[in-house]
Amino acid sequence: MIIWLASYPKSGNTWVRAFLASILYSEKGINDFSTLHKIQQFPRKEQFEGLVDDVQDPKKILKNWKNAQDKINLNNEIKLLKTHHVLCKMDNFEFTDNSNSLGAIYIVRDPRTVLLSIKHHFGMKDFNEARNFITNENIWLGVNKSDKYKNRANKVPTLISSWRVNYLSWKNKIQNSLIVKYEDLLENPHKEFFKITKFMEKLMDCKFEEEKINNAIKSTSFQTLQKLEEKGLFTEQGKGARFFNSGPNADWKSQLDKNIIDEINLKFKNEMVELGYL
Repeated sequence: MIIWLASYPKSGNTWVRAFLASILYSEKGINDFSTLHKIQQFPRKEQFEGLVDDVQDPKKILKNWKNAQDKINLNNEIKLLKTHHVLCKMDNFEFTDNSNSLGAIYIVRDPRTVLLSIKHHFGMKDFNEARNFITNENIWLGVNKSDKYKNRANKVPTLISSWRVNYLSWKNKIQNSLIVKYEDLLENPHKEFFKITKFMEKLMDCKFEEEKINNAIKSTSFQTLQKLEEKGLFTEQGKGARFFNSGPNADWKSQLDKNIIDEINLKFKNEMVELGYL
């Protein structure tokens, strides 16, 4: 069965993924990115081998979401999968269902800060382009080779939609769900990561040693992740902009003009109020 680690892009997914990989797959819980690959992304090309002859065709991919997950679950083991995909139903095909999914952790981040990171991550020309990106409900990554915002590590169609739709699609829509705010992780990492750990222990019917959890929290601090990336140990970003860029230092108030802030606040008002961002 699958436990999903889901989020809109640039919302802290890799941070939580590094923590979980450390407590699940390393001996002492110390992160050096060597176990990160054990929590794979979905969808990926190899997951559709034998099912799809053209992995860049969204219609062929969506028809095989369940088939690919059935294949992943053949060994009857619990595994984590990272995704930025919306939890949707298209052409009567569901992205996932309870026969394949045991639960989900969803990480959400203030969309005004996400906008800053999205601009940096995709090398956008200005904040207006980033604003248009996070408010567009029809944003796909990896659709074709000419896709401006192609999924660099993957190149399989991934519907991320807008920040709002992505969040709402996962919110309480799957059994055993946990929503984690990026800002809470920054403010009190010990409390939030222990909450995540308790959630995992319940789903996996196991117990993690406190020392291992503390080691994982310490070795996945933003500053440590930056240093590991500088040493070349984080390889998923490829060449180009730094992946762990500003993190806790991202300040939308000083970088975004009033018109963009007002538009984001209006478009996402209900969700931002609900999450305490307004």
